[in-house]
Amino acid sequence: MTTTVRRFGRTELTPELQQALRRATRLEWITLGMLAVTVTLVIVVMGNSQAMKAAWIEDMLSFIPPLAFLVAARVINRPPTRSRPYGNHSAAGVGHLVASVALLVMGGYLIIDSGSGLVSAEHPPIGTFHLFGHTVWQGWIMIAVMILSIPGPVILGRMKVKIAEQLHDKVLYADADMNKADWQTGVATAVGVAGVGLGLWWFDATAAIFVGASILKDGITNVGTAITDLADARARTIDGEDPHPLVAKAEDYARSVDWVLDAGARVRDEGHVFHTEMFVVPRDGAAQTPSRLRELTEGIVELDWKLEDVVVALVEELPAEVHGGVERDKQSEGGQAAR
Repeated sequence: MTTTVRRFGRTELTPELQQALRRATRLEWITLGMLAVTVTLVIVVMGNSQAMKAAWIEDMLSFIPPLAFLVAARVINRPPTRSRPYGNHSAAGVGHLVASVALLVMGGYLIIDSGSGLVSAEHPPIGTFHLFGHTVWQGWIMIAVMILSIPGPVILGRMKVKIAEQLHDKVLYADADMNKADWQTGVATAVGVAGVGLGLWWFDATAAIFVGASILKDGITNVGTAITDLADARARTIDGEDPHPLVAKAEDYARSVDWVLDAGARVRDEGHVFHTEMFVVPRDGAAQTPSRLRELTEGIVELDWKLEDVVVALVEELPAEVHGGVERDKQSEGGQAAR
């Protein structure tokens, strides 16, 4: 077996992607500032409301994803060393797991805590205070704070999703999920407090349970995706739903080379980039020179910036694991029959 290897471990982003990364970093700092203000306001007005307590806990845990992103962004581009020959791209995967666990823990806690309050029929007391000679129900202040907390996460979350897809950054994608949880929490909490004001005491705990269930669902999905990536599963799309199309694209490119009979890739997600091992079966009599292997490697790298770490290996027969299942086997059989 002969192999050829390209430079590993440090992604050189295009100017467009560098701008996207800087924009994502600014958004995360804005998020941290917004959360600091929101957490302060909520703790001042929350009183004994279960929904407001849930909103405060949710906001506190919301600090974790942007912090994880900012730390990972500084670590991933450190050059590889002997002890870390693959570089530090997996820092993004670790950050994704940390952010996902925050979602999971928060959702589970809110369901258990609020569910116990609902079962025990706790009536959250929401008092009054005097303002300029008038008695004001504290619930109005709670509702106002929650309504004011909604627009920021909506706007930031939408912006982050677009950049996350552009950078293939699952930490940023998980943070966008957290932003969705933030504004849903604001809506549900405002409704819960309003229900208490109308005499429907159970609205408060029910709103918190609704928020918790939504967050728990996102947490389970993101934790599953993060663990799958860190366990070196086949590279998938940013939402974890489907195999990443770059895998098939790289394989198709390798098969299109005139001296290649068949090819299959083993691709794992290392964070922003993919580590790609392309197994190639050469045609009978085809010259197997280092320059040809280098050209094939460079051609795969040029397909997309995420295909940075690429190794090409000449083999007599493709390993079964690179076919990607029964459907891929059928496609391969069909292609060989056509040849």
